[in-house]
Amino acid sequence: MDKKVRMADIARQLGVSVVSVSKALSGQSGVSEQTRARILETASQMGYVPLRTRDRSPGPPNSGNIGVLVADQFFADNTFYSSLYRSLVSRSSECGYSTLLELVTQKAEAERALPVMVQRKKVDGLIFLGEIDRDYLHAVCSCGLPYVLLDFYDEDLEVCSVTSDNVTGGYRLTKHLLDTGRDRIGFVGSVCSTSSITDRFLGYCKALYRADIRLRPDWVLEDRQGRTAYIPLTLPEDMPQAFVCNCDEVALRLIDALTKAGCRVPEDVAVAGYDDYHQDRPGFPPLTTYRVNTRQMGSAAINQLIRQISGEEAVSENIVVSGRIIQRRSTSIGIGGH
Repeated sequence: MDKKVRMADIARQLGVSVVSVSKALSGQSGVSEQTRARILETASQMGYVPLRTRDRSPGPPNSGNIGVLVADQFFADNTFYSSLYRSLVSRSSECGYSTLLELVTQKAEAERALPVMVQRKKVDGLIFLGEIDRDYLHAVCSCGLPYVLLDFYDEDLEVCSVTSDNVTGGYRLTKHLLDTGRDRIGFVGSVCSTSSITDRFLGYCKALYRADIRLRPDWVLEDRQGRTAYIPLTLPEDMPQAFVCNCDEVALRLIDALTKAGCRVPEDVAVAGYDDYHQDRPGFPPLTTYRVNTRQMGSAAINQLIRQISGEEAVSENIVVSGRIIQRRSTSIGIGGH
């Protein structure tokens, strides 16, 4: 019996989708009884063995659930992740899967405690949503479940990840500010905290160097301790004309700090964010930002995970999803004082 037969092989043999094969083999609805019978008969003839039977993963065969793990602090303070999670739920449902969310506390990360959904064998695969402690990540991944990284990547792991086009986003935001006539531009974000912030900073640097502008270290502001704990922003004495912020939440915190310091936005200092998930706030100018395509990111992550669940080889690549600048009043032309 060939234990390497995959759902994709069965789908190809019958001319149906992998999703249909998965539903038929797991007893889920969404395929006709005639199609289900054909799939079951062909699977038997080809010697198909369910993935969970042939590897050492702790999950049961065909639970029909996809697990999503996210650091508690990210999900509590960041509505962007709520939007990204909704896109995962939507795409999972279209593919016949349910989605289970589990918040990972700092204590669980520190103790390398396996998620309850993994301990109880409730899921067929995992999506790690947002940066997470690498030792914790490695501990969970050692269980053998298929997994995908969403909104971050790890150069030391040969695994599929899905991210926004962070370098391009940082570059385009900085280039937009340069195009408004501002050439004194800072960056807000603790550069080494997450892979996303690092790459957005690299895009910012790229735009400056292409414009033959030297980086000012005193204009790169720290915004957090570790990955998630925000710290008060310390404004420079010599104020730039504009700031690129690593996310919308930080951009709004910066506008608040600038306002308290007597700076007008955008007349004195322009501010750009990233993600485009915050609604306007009273007293704050509408925020220029880089809109992330959360629906496409979520769909890509689910599609790649289902490929693995269906028996395909793991894809060790970073799928980059492009976005676009949304220009609003926080960066409109109206420079004063510099």
